[in-house]
Formats: sequence, C-alpha cells, structure tokens
Amino acid sequence: MSENLVLLHGFGSTGRIWDGVLAHLPPERYSPLALDLPGHGFYDGAPRPITFDGCVEHVLALSPGRFVLAGYSMGGRVALHVALAAPERVRRLVLVASTAGIDDPVERNARQSADRLLADRIEKGSIEEFVGHWRGQAMFAGDPPEVDAAARREMARNRPGGVAAALRGIGTGEMRPLWDRLATLTMPATVIVGERDEKFRALGERLARTLPDARLMLVSGGHVLPLENPRAVATALAPSQTTTAR
Repeated sequence: MSENLVLLHGFGSTGRIWDGVLAHLPPERYSPLALDLPGHGFYDGAPRPITFDGCVEHVLALSPGRFVLAGYSMGGRVALHVALAAPERVRRLVLVASTAGIDDPVERNARQSADRLLADRIEKGSIEEFVGHWRGQAMFAGDPPEVDAAARREMARNRPGGVAAALRGIGTGEMRPLWDRLATLTMPATVIVGERDEKFRALGERLARTLPDARLMLVSGGHVLPLENPRAVATALAPSQTTTAR
C-alpha cells in the first residue's frame, strides 16, 4: 500500500514547487498531495484574514486520514501547527529550511512591522515587482541562475492580494514561537537544510535538538532546496530509498 504524503510550500510559491521532488519518488510507493496554502495559487481567494488556525483546518480538511507531513520554509511553520493540532494524523514530519518562530519579542515585533509594510507594498504593486523584491534578498544571492529562474516562475503563479494577505496573517512576525511546545511532537522527524543557508542551518540544528525523535540532514544547496536539490528532499521524505542525498 502506498504511503500518503502531504506537502506544504513556502511563502509566495505554490504546490508546484514540489514537482521536481516528486519526480525522484517511485509513484507506486507514494501518494502525494502538494497543497496550495491560503492566499496562494488555487486558494488565492481564501477567506480573510488568513490565520494559522485557518491553515490547519485547510490542511486537515484536504488531507487523508494519516500522512507524512512535509513543509518548506513557511510551509514548515504551518506543518508544525498542523502536527501540534492533530499529532495522531501525522506519521512523520519533514521540515525543509524552516523554523519554530522568533523567540525575542523585540525582534518578532520588528519583523511584524516590516512584514506589514511589505504586505502593503505587495498589494499596491504587480506580482513581478513582488517577485523581484523577494528574490533580491541576500539569502538567495548564491542561487544558481537556473534555480533563480525557476523560483521566479513559481512565484509568478500568484497574485499580489493573496500573497499580501498571507504575509499579514501567517508571516514570521505574526507567529507565536512554538519552541516550548516541540517536546510534545514524538513522531519521527527529519530536518533538512542547505549548506549555504546559514540562518536556517542554525535554526535547523536547533529544531533537530529540540524535537524528541529528529535527525538533521545537511545537504548541498541554499534555501530553496525543493528546486535546487530535489533529490535530497526526496530522500528526506522517503528515508528507505536507496538514493543518497548529497
């Protein structure tokens, strides 16, 4: 019988970001569901405001009874909320370049203010302007040209209003940190981060230390691992595979 996979994308992208990862998984062994989260892709017009509780309801309503849950970046933060809300439904947890939130309230408030200003800017501009701004961040500077091009195409599938609403509701600055609740997540977990992704490498190491049954995978690549190193992400999803991540 095939194993159910539920895959959650990052901010500003869609479920299509997992296409390359799924190409490395044997279809007879896995039944994947790469969801669009509220404010993105097919669910661009999701009811406002977008919230973490609403995202949990969205994911659980569309998912099979039991599943392996994977989230990339923002999707990883949503995945943690899902796992905490319904741990009996999550067989394994895979977190790709993600975090459990910002601990420092001063830093969190500053990020919240910055996110809200950015949301206003996104809403008033074009999707091309948003993509150019987002991809211009230093954390993406080392991405190979083909990865940058693929990320821009992926993000262009969205519309400004939906992305802005998601940032206002489930941006990093809006999220209450979950670090002190991670000890309750006893399902097996894999945390995968790219060698170039310095900020999330440190966060990934902390996640792997804090989750009770977690392993850390450090692989080649930057932040956008589903596009840059889909084989490694597939290995994290299906650890019994013979494919070796590198």
